[in-house]
Amino acid sequence: MEEYEDKILVCVDCSGEFVFTSGEQLFFADKGLKNDPKRCKPCKQRKNERIAANVQSFGPGFARERVEVSVNCALCAVETTVPFRPTQGRPVYCRDCFLKMRASESQQALPLH
Repeated sequence: MEEYEDKILVCVDCSGEFVFTSGEQLFFADKGLKNDPKRCKPCKQRKNERIAANVQSFGPGFARERVEVSVNCALCAVETTVPFRPTQGRPVYCRDCFLKMRASESQQALPLH
């Protein structure tokens, strides 16, 4: 089992430091979450309240705005569209490359007998 140590992270909203505790890291790992939190607890609470207020004002369709963004695949450079706004400088892949990567990751995750 992996040992976790508390981490100091910086909130993307207020730029304040906050602690990502070892217990929270274990919880994230158990849920299969791979990314560290981006916001401190007060900023996350404010964001959730803004989303809830928008849903209450504009209905549930507002919370899940449909987008289609044109991008070039980070692996094969083919132009494709994705149903989200790419953020944080992360690579974006076309469907074929994404599925190939997912298949190779699941192959690596299989236990050896």
